[in-house]
Amino acid sequence: MQARTSRTDTVIIGGGQAGLAMSRCLTERAIGHVVLERGRVAERWRSERWDSLRLLTPRWQSRLPGQAYQGSDPDGYMTMAEVVEYLDRYAADAPVETGTTVQAVESAAAGYRVRTDRGTWETANVVVATGYCDIPHVPGMADGLSPEIHQLVPSRYRNPAQLPEGAVLVVGASASGIQLAAEIHASGRPVTLAVGRHTRMPRSYRGKDILWWLDTMGVLDESAEDVFDIEVSRRQPSLQLVGRPDHRTLDLPILQDRGVRLAGRATRTEGSRVSFADDLVSQTVAADARLARLLQRIDGYVDRAGLAVEVGEAEPFVPFHWPAPAPTEIDLQAEGIRTVLWATGFRRRYPWLKVPVLDGTGEIRHDGGVTPSPGLYVIGHNFLRRRKSTFIDGVGDDARDLAAHIAARPARAA
Repeated sequence: MQARTSRTDTVIIGGGQAGLAMSRCLTERAIGHVVLERGRVAERWRSERWDSLRLLTPRWQSRLPGQAYQGSDPDGYMTMAEVVEYLDRYAADAPVETGTTVQAVESAAAGYRVRTDRGTWETANVVVATGYCDIPHVPGMADGLSPEIHQLVPSRYRNPAQLPEGAVLVVGASASGIQLAAEIHASGRPVTLAVGRHTRMPRSYRGKDILWWLDTMGVLDESAEDVFDIEVSRRQPSLQLVGRPDHRTLDLPILQDRGVRLAGRATRTEGSRVSFADDLVSQTVAADARLARLLQRIDGYVDRAGLAVEVGEAEPFVPFHWPAPAPTEIDLQAEGIRTVLWATGFRRRYPWLKVPVLDGTGEIRHDGGVTPSPGLYVIGHNFLRRRKSTFIDGVGDDARDLAAHIAARPARAA
């Protein structure tokens, strides 16, 4: 039986928030399209998150084109079940084909040919919306660890009960690393946290959520033209934030006070031994300096906008202090550390993308989501067009811009 061939103006690959926002914006412009999703809508939110995870952004900050949070707790943080329900509802009228795996995207006379395990699409435009958190990045040094050490990544972690008995080394101190270190330590296991570059951030300041400040001041709307080096900005680590019902801050000083042992950046492994850079002080000092500048910026904004009566008093800045030297080498077996959890970020892979738009590192080359190949776009990446591009709240503005770009192109496949 011959596989079916269909035609549409635009094929969107990925049924998460970025792909769905793109779909809504194309619908508003009456541009024919289809969304291809290899699993279910919001599959990563369903299957690649740990049990206790909540969004780092408040519920009010989940605005999508045509949909916003309407519940009774706008300042709280969605659970993963809420996120899935929220996106399921958003996708109700979208032309999504679930359970459809893209096998190849190739140039063709009509623009592009998208081959899937359920047929082929001829289209003028393709939008890659497979997300920024694609493949967990595990550094090469992991290969040097003894096979007796259990290794895993955040997308395979569910809760402390699944881990072998014994202590845990968490490598990476951005949002995922600090949350997992806190949860695992609270379960009664000793935890060591290897700290690299990080962005220290309070959950709230002067009585407002820190993301309220970043949104109100326009920081999250800053574009490539507003920053000194867009590539440097895109490589910034995620904010050290946690979405807890009690709205409390979680950072390195708090973890240290609870008994989590801090070390510098992991640099080498050999059998059961792990080496760390002697850089914990320099990394935390740099993070403190960035945080101090942000809080000063907020204070200046309060003065200029005349908000001093409406918000709380400025809170004293407390820099990080180190009561003991950080270790530069640990013997995992000698210390009873049975698990290493690599919270070291993500990489993107596109083995199915047969159009020459990848750079030397395998990333898609683009200018604000517009690739060098006419009609091929990407959305949902870190700082794609704005600082908020990877937030649920940020993909909508990017989708509107890219939909306008698509609308200005001649439709050759419809």
